Amino acid sequence: MGRGKIEIQKIENTSARHVSFSKRRQGLFKKARELSILCDAEIAIIIYSSSGRVYEYSSSDMRDILTRSNECVESIQSPVVEHEAEKQMQESNEADVLKQEIEKLKSKQRQLLGKNPTDMDLQDLHALDKQLHEGLMCVTKRKEQMLMQQIEQSKTRRQLMIQENEILQRQVKSRVEEIQHFIQPTNYLAPVSIVYAPETTLNAGPADYKDSDTTLILAPIFENGRRRQ
Repeated sequence: MGRGKIEIQKIENTSARHVSFSKRRQGLFKKARELSILCDAEIAIIIYSSSGRVYEYSSSDMRDILTRSNECVESIQSPVVEHEAEKQMQESNEADVLKQEIEKLKSKQRQLLGKNPTDMDLQDLHALDKQLHEGLMCVTKRKEQMLMQQIEQSKTRRQLMIQENEILQRQVKSRVEEIQHFIQPTNYLAPVSIVYAPETTLNAGPADYKDSDTTLILAPIFENGRRRQ
């Protein structure tokens, strides 16, 4: 069976950490020496321990190797530095151009506001007059457009209000007709009729006059000509 993967982490025990550092440092220097001999390579190793001690190994003179390393780093960084310098110069030029444009715009704004008319010649004054006239025409045209839009909106709202009012009137009228249809009138007065006693009582004898019905009856007349009993 193969070995399991060992997690690399800091050794907490101080003594064990020093022992491991010494062994691995010696192994690293050994591998570097073998690489230098086998491949004819120049190798320099500098190690700082946790206690601050310095350990070095070099296949040749350490200073020569470090000098070559610094020259190589400078040669790599030099194009980057030059590119950054060119970029900064370009940005500076662009900033100057923008400042000039801003000054021109500010001067033009002051001219449009009429703050420095004494600094303008006749040609500039004619150009300013033309710009102001064109600007006034644009403002007037835009104002008229907005007024027309407001008028059209007012007409549309008025038409909608008229339509809503007509709908409400029809609804109210329909509701009133429904109410009048279901409610019977209570202020109707029926005509009154006079009912006399029967004619037989007129031919009765003296004794019958006492019992004869001489009451006057008032009663309403209905459509069929008969009175309510």
